[in-house]
Amino acid sequence: MIQETAEHIAATLRDARSEKGWTQGQLATALGTSQSAVARMEQGKQNLSLKMIQRLETILDRSIVKVGKPQMTHLRIEGGRTLSGAVDVNSSKNAGVALLCASLINRGTTVLRRLARIEEVNRIVEVLTSIGVECTWLNDTDLQLRRPAVLDLEAMDVDAARRTRSVIMLLGPLLDESEEYRLPYAGGCDLGTRTVEPHMQALRQFGLSVEATAGFYAVQAPRPDNHDRSFVLTERGDTVTENAIMAAAHRRGTTVIRNASPNYMVQDLCFYLEMLGVKIDGVGTTTLKITGQPLIDVDIEYFPSEDPIEAMSLITAGIVTNSEVTIRRVPIEFMEIELATLEQMGQQLEISGEYVARNGRTRLVDVTTKPSELRAPEDKIHPMPFPGLNIDNLPFFAVIAANAHGQTLIHDWVYENRAIYLTELNRLGAQVQLLDPHRIYVNGPTKWRAAEVGCPPALRPAACLLLAMLAARGVSELRNIYVIERGYEDLAERLNTIGAKVEYFQD
Repeated sequence: MIQETAEHIAATLRDARSEKGWTQGQLATALGTSQSAVARMEQGKQNLSLKMIQRLETILDRSIVKVGKPQMTHLRIEGGRTLSGAVDVNSSKNAGVALLCASLINRGTTVLRRLARIEEVNRIVEVLTSIGVECTWLNDTDLQLRRPAVLDLEAMDVDAARRTRSVIMLLGPLLDESEEYRLPYAGGCDLGTRTVEPHMQALRQFGLSVEATAGFYAVQAPRPDNHDRSFVLTERGDTVTENAIMAAAHRRGTTVIRNASPNYMVQDLCFYLEMLGVKIDGVGTTTLKITGQPLIDVDIEYFPSEDPIEAMSLITAGIVTNSEVTIRRVPIEFMEIELATLEQMGQQLEISGEYVARNGRTRLVDVTTKPSELRAPEDKIHPMPFPGLNIDNLPFFAVIAANAHGQTLIHDWVYENRAIYLTELNRLGAQVQLLDPHRIYVNGPTKWRAAEVGCPPALRPAACLLLAMLAARGVSELRNIYVIERGYEDLAERLNTIGAKVEYFQD
């Protein structure tokens, strides 16, 4: 490896940016950082991690540091350590991407405070920037967005769009933006066939026409109308509900959506739209009545609420390491079933009194895990739409059940492949038996052992492997962690603040 001085790296970075014809602000947007941080990089005054160097090389299409051509980032975990202390739950990834899409409805300036700094958010920001939205990081966590009068949909960054499933949620905000345009197929986690037909069924209620072509959806906008409309969603999906809400929010007339998801990200979206002046009745229920506002021009700042999935991840870290850890800012309304299930398994928890999130609406608590002896539940563990056990929190119970005495049946009826990925826990000493693509038996307790494992292409099973490695004595390696970075902001660093020993490395 050739040693590079900070000055040489800075000069190389300046040259690469200039060759691309970008300003420091444009590079900051692509990186998901602030312009001042880019300025420090170009002055040789900013410490650059391997992750940041890799992202710079990918974005600028040029070698910054001569260390070969690393393509993947990995984690090295020294497991078997007892954790302690406290850690805060970050804002919701799923709420964040919905709010980014919803910002297109607003002709004024939207500032999203304490936005999750994750790859999924970065991809959506890249897409928005490519179609003309001014995206400016005011600091390391706050993003300002302002759309132009006319979006340049032909210039959409196809590569960024195809690396995220969230791009499908642009259909609602763009309902009548252009008479016709193309939207790239959505990408993201490999969780089997997740049809977009429920989205199409909902948006057809507004007159939108979508035809699947080679690699793209061909979209034709509906004709203007003042009609009231009422319809039932055949699938109570979170993103389907959000798409329908965003379409209704800027369409004349009153829309009633039945069998709507009342989940956390849907409520966050409704809170934001209400601040824009959209009248929404029934927030938190399965029937929403939305009175649309065809022209919205409001300067607004909004704080996305805390992420119940990240909260469950951090709680799981405390449980599997048999540690006393406090997880602060847990959105209790969306965690009650999970915490009750844990207590039925013998997990001791201390739960604080409630307080209000920064958005002024979401109820939060602090949860402290205590060293406990777990037992398998008598009934199976399975997810349900809110207010049931969250679908994305189900995989963490596989890791927890591996620590419990007895056999646990986990039924992941939503995704046809995710249960298969949970069998990777066997590489770390677990006893996970696959019954079919939806069901597993987990036998415990487990004597975890260190191992080298590649990340599966699904976010939550990948995070489960990392959490199990915290409990496995010895040094484990989790390879190619991009899928984790899609959904978690600096998860390894934050685990380190409560006593874990996790480090990034590249080949």
